[in-house]
Amino acid sequence: MAKTSGLSLLQSYPRVFWLANVMELFERAAYYGLNSVLAIYLTDKIADGGLGFSEQSVGFLQGLIYACTYILPILGGALADRYGYRRMLLVAFSFLATGYFLSGQMSGYGTVFAALLVMATGSGLFKPIISGTIARTTNEGNSGFGFGIYYWMINLGAFLAPLVVSYLKGFSWTWVFTASSLYCALMLLPTVFLFRDPPRPQNTKTIREVLAGAAEVLGDARFMLMIFVYSGFWILYFQNFGSVLWFLRDFVDPGPVNAFFASIGIPLQFDSEHVTVINAGTIILLQVLVSRLVKNVPPLRAMVIGISIGVLGFVCLSFATHVWIFILGIAVFSIGEMTAHPKYYSYVGLVAPQDRKAVYMGYAFLYGVIGSLIGSTLGGAMYEAMLKPLVGSENVAGDFQIFWLIFAGLGLVAMAGLMLYNRFFAVDTPVTRARARAIMRGLYLLLVLLGAWFLYRALFAGPEILYRTAVQAVIMLLIGGGGLYISHDRKE
Repeated sequence: MAKTSGLSLLQSYPRVFWLANVMELFERAAYYGLNSVLAIYLTDKIADGGLGFSEQSVGFLQGLIYACTYILPILGGALADRYGYRRMLLVAFSFLATGYFLSGQMSGYGTVFAALLVMATGSGLFKPIISGTIARTTNEGNSGFGFGIYYWMINLGAFLAPLVVSYLKGFSWTWVFTASSLYCALMLLPTVFLFRDPPRPQNTKTIREVLAGAAEVLGDARFMLMIFVYSGFWILYFQNFGSVLWFLRDFVDPGPVNAFFASIGIPLQFDSEHVTVINAGTIILLQVLVSRLVKNVPPLRAMVIGISIGVLGFVCLSFATHVWIFILGIAVFSIGEMTAHPKYYSYVGLVAPQDRKAVYMGYAFLYGVIGSLIGSTLGGAMYEAMLKPLVGSENVAGDFQIFWLIFAGLGLVAMAGLMLYNRFFAVDTPVTRARARAIMRGLYLLLVLLGAWFLYRALFAGPEILYRTAVQAVIMLLIGGGGLYISHDRKE
């Protein structure tokens, strides 16, 4: 009976549901395949085939690129609803294939940045189309399992593609970029010949209406305070695409892992791409078990437990003088991620105004914007300042312990912040809104002041203009100034 029930459930999904999941698999394979090694390629010496950029400059680049992939879905969803999923899929895959290919052909910092921005645009347009297709091809009875398949496809792509990267980079780094480009280019064929738009809303929103809705959510200080606090955990997550990879390259001897796999007949050379494999593989193996264990745990408690486990993973990294401890740290952090993050969306549903839950859920992803902007930039700057000078030196364990424990401390701050938020701001009342508004205005004002200082230093403090610092300053001014304007303009 169970088998028949399971088969019936699988048969309940239309063809476009399965096609969307295949597209998700290939797109995520392209994304994680490249990003599992991008930080290494960009910072490796030119003599070794890399581009020779500094860790700080790469952290800055990654922060902006990853942030774009989280911001652009705001417009991507509106464009898909207005102009059609199939049409926007063609645009998205074209941007993705072009961006990946050009990224592998460029060698200058600005041209690589521009090519990756093309890729990020395609990724931002793609995200809401597939999630929207899954939502509109499932119903109340099968949506839970349907989204489970969707998330499994994401992690399957993240698990398999880096294994291919291990083979491809042995020929040339260009092959890694070309493979990601081909994954996306191939998806143009089923988009043209097989994909049919699922039912869409009859009344679609204009871009102006979408921006107005975004202003409404961004102007809710209580909601934005929760986003800022939770983003602290994602500062840790984004180290997996930067400082963790550099640390493995510069300080960890993979010999014991290679010897173990050789002893069982597998010629594996443990390298940076396997960090993503460990993360995705841990989630694939344990997500069902973890989900069952925390099924009845209140969302905030599960998030706190998950973040504490993630912090423990970074504590393991601080003692990663041996490669197996390094692997343990990545796996432990992955368990924390899969414990905390699914419950985050449940918590957003509790925090959001009762009559605006659907709107607010659409902006729950903003944690990724803040987490990537701060996490990647901070990780690159700290690595270049604290650990890069120690490469090749002996007895440096104490130095990299401090490095990783700083990030563990940020995780503890995020955990404590969530508990305080739940105590003083979780309930939507005039008092909690006023308190949150005062805190957020303080944060926005601080960003404006820092942005002004950074801009002064970039333009006038030295003989040359510091362009990266100027861009960072402009971002601070835009976020801070925009936050002050929206929070002042919002009518409570």
